[in-house]
Amino acid sequence: MKQAWYHSIMVENAPMLFTLAGSGDFAGNVARHLGVPLAAHEEREFEDGEHKSRPLANVRGRDVFVIHSLYGEPGRSPDDKLCRLLFFIGALKDASAACVTAIVPYLAYARKDRKSQSRDPVTTRYVASLFEAVGTDRVVTLDVHNLAAFQNAFRCRTDHLEANKLFIDHFAPLVRADDVVVVSPDAGGIKRAEQFRQGLSRALGRPVAAAFAEKHRSEGVVSGELLVGDVKGRTAIIVDDLISSGTTIARTASACRQLGAKGVRAAASHGLFAANANAVLADPAVESIVVTDTVPPFRLGAALRGKVTVLDSSALFAETIRRIHGGGSIVDLLRT
Repeated sequence: MKQAWYHSIMVENAPMLFTLAGSGDFAGNVARHLGVPLAAHEEREFEDGEHKSRPLANVRGRDVFVIHSLYGEPGRSPDDKLCRLLFFIGALKDASAACVTAIVPYLAYARKDRKSQSRDPVTTRYVASLFEAVGTDRVVTLDVHNLAAFQNAFRCRTDHLEANKLFIDHFAPLVRADDVVVVSPDAGGIKRAEQFRQGLSRALGRPVAAAFAEKHRSEGVVSGELLVGDVKGRTAIIVDDLISSGTTIARTASACRQLGAKGVRAAASHGLFAANANAVLADPAVESIVVTDTVPPFRLGAALRGKVTVLDSSALFAETIRRIHGGGSIVDLLRT
């Protein structure tokens, strides 16, 4: 009897994990790291295209985490995924969940974080308002485009994770014998690249150089040819938050090669590989590409698949959930 009571208390004190259609594989990996099963839920489609979702497990008074990545895929647009996540969070709050945390490995619309021309929307802020409107207590994501804009957009609590340590652990053995330069593909990404550069330098036990490329984007057209920094004879590692069409990485890699880089590798937290990315990144200027699993590489063609390495970030999210649920700090998770 005592053992059954103890087991009941342990189960009640564990975090409750849910996921929605399209994120089951990633959420399953997170759940395995935590040793906590995914809780049962229902998603139902109606004939006219409307839908509903609800928890099938009792969430009253519980600490609940919903894992759902907001990338687009066939049959599920980012808008659809966002809407379903919001409705499900609303259902959890109406079912008396004590606290609901949205674990969103890839956060849609994080790139539209400012007005870049007259009458532009600031969509990141609108998305934040939607999360808050349904009662979301906390949002956790990985490597948004602009950290300051993300933090300022939300009024609920937020946690921003970084893939730097995953990338450093991957690259350090590969470039240990090389003279390395870390390249930001634009001025806006210099801080992200600098954090990676410092961490890689510590891992290698020696200095790592820095460089950045010029980049201008207007109406979807990217321009800019300047590259600041010495890449000649060095292995260049281009670091960015995401790869969409691949043009930014390809242009930067080409500039590095033209200035005498010995080799060019690329790392990005989110690999969307949209539009003509397979053709663009097939360019031999880019030797290899590393991304995390926040977006499954389902768009990769056969030619590009051999170039791309996908790193598992589920352990990072699992440990984050463990610490949030236990009232711990995640600051040291971000140290490299």
